[in-house]
Amino acid sequence: MCLAIPAGIVSVNEAADTAIVALGPVRKEISIALIENAKPGEFVLVHVGYALHKVSPDEAARTLAMMREAGLDAEFAEFGEVAR
Repeated sequence: MCLAIPAGIVSVNEAADTAIVALGPVRKEISIALIENAKPGEFVLVHVGYALHKVSPDEAARTLAMMREAGLDAEFAEFGEVAR
């Protein structure tokens, strides 16, 4: 099963087309080549190191809650250990 995980954009490097995103205390550099006008404070769905598209903060929170309820915490391994 493949999942995209919501994460918040912390910073953007426009020259490299990358961003630092956060999921809980974990930060990860990802590509933002597939989305337009990424800005700190926005949320994106991340899959294998790429931002697929933007989502609202409410949608990000609902998705993470549903994933936890379904027992899919192991799917967060891409980001390392995630605080609840």
